[in-house]
Amino acid sequence: MAVPGSLRRQPANRGLVSRCTHHHIVVFLLTFFSYSLLHASRKTFSNVKVSISSQWTPSCLNSTAPELRPYELWNSSHLFPNAEEATLFLGTLDTIFLFSYAVGLFVSGIVGDRLNLRWVLSFGMCSSALVVFSFGTLTEWLHFYNKWFYCCLWVVNGLLQSTGWPCVVAVMGNWFGKAGRGFVFGLWSACASVGNILGAFLASCVLKYGYEYAFLVTASVQFAGGVIVFFGLLTSPKEVGLPELGADEDEVSVEEDANRPLMGHDDVDDDDRNYSIQATDNDNQPKAIGFFQACCLPGVVLYSLAYACLKLVNYSFFFWLPFYLSNNFGWKEAEADQLSIWYDVGGIIGGTIQGLISDVLQKRAPVLAVSLLFAVGSLFGYSRSPNSKPINAVIMAVTGFFIGGPSNMISSAISADLGRQDLVKGSSEALATVTGIVDGTGSIGAAVGQYLVSLIQENLGWMWVFYFFILMTSSTILFISPLIVREISLLLHERRLRMLAE
Repeated sequence: MAVPGSLRRQPANRGLVSRCTHHHIVVFLLTFFSYSLLHASRKTFSNVKVSISSQWTPSCLNSTAPELRPYELWNSSHLFPNAEEATLFLGTLDTIFLFSYAVGLFVSGIVGDRLNLRWVLSFGMCSSALVVFSFGTLTEWLHFYNKWFYCCLWVVNGLLQSTGWPCVVAVMGNWFGKAGRGFVFGLWSACASVGNILGAFLASCVLKYGYEYAFLVTASVQFAGGVIVFFGLLTSPKEVGLPELGADEDEVSVEEDANRPLMGHDDVDDDDRNYSIQATDNDNQPKAIGFFQACCLPGVVLYSLAYACLKLVNYSFFFWLPFYLSNNFGWKEAEADQLSIWYDVGGIIGGTIQGLISDVLQKRAPVLAVSLLFAVGSLFGYSRSPNSKPINAVIMAVTGFFIGGPSNMISSAISADLGRQDLVKGSSEALATVTGIVDGTGSIGAAVGQYLVSLIQENLGWMWVFYFFILMTSSTILFISPLIVREISLLLHERRLRMLAE
């Protein structure tokens, strides 16, 4: 008995390797580091919260205040009467940033599907770098401290930074097809974690000179990266005369099953499984999909709601982990910055391994479910971590593996699956829009979460913050439970058919 096409298991990476050129490598690296630099500038803010809080509180409550500094000059930066209110405002800034970032993602995804991705990405990187410089460096050099000015700058920064993720995912989707997408995107989505590590490293190196220099360094590097992207990024293979995804599918039959979108239906003709997202044909140019059409695609709403809960937890670690380590254990700020890197290391490994496993299974949701169940246990264990840096680092890395890994998968590989399903073949300009919806909804959840974290910590303590994280992680599993049941049923059905075929 012949085995149905949907059941034939081919090496997911075989076709990928055979079609990879140096252009693919350049695109991979440029998109990887462009988003890493965006995350590095965000990480700077979380890494210098203790220094900023000290700068904004009265000298009588601040043991770090220089004794020889004139009182009038010091008094000009008195934004808050105590450190608690300063901390609450820092949480408010996180919330403001994420809300504007979320709104910007919905818009940027639509814009990215209609304009040149390279222009949009480069503009966002360079403009955001200027805003970060103004927020952290220029205001300190001019001794200008104003809460409303800080809020306005962070709103603009969130809108500008939102151009990054939809654009880089869409460019990657143009160059890398279904073959090995879980592994490729799992490895590539480590760009956020690498950016966190880079931001923590740069901030810790210059923090002793003042927090304004941490903002200066990361903003300068990000601006330079935006210029490189503008002159060096190729948004699709057709720009260098290479065939579009699916153009040579008849010649590469080994990829026949690997190129079937995971989110598509099983009864689709085998002749038309892969297609370009951004690339256009001069004779038959596809129209960009509408926002509400993208929301109605199967799986988009469920994964968006799940990502809202998961990104809340992931970004809480991103924004608050260095502050938590300094506040809860009394460790120095620079040491806390360096130790927080281990969470991102765990996320890098987790995203890559889990993406590879999902390629082998050709299903994403069951892999996410298992990882998130372990994440609940790791959160409970980390909340009881002793005052020991080695033990804390190990548990932190494990937590990052089981939380950062699924977060990377949803925002990259799964978003690409959702934007490449069979229902959008006639309107293939969809990936940036779908990515913006998923990541935008996730950012709304993360924005609400950052303010809740500061409130819970202030009124109930850090232990209740971790209980809140456990609740949100469990909610993530609940939202994708219909997809988990469906994909497990498909796996069992395919297994029965293979046994009958043998």
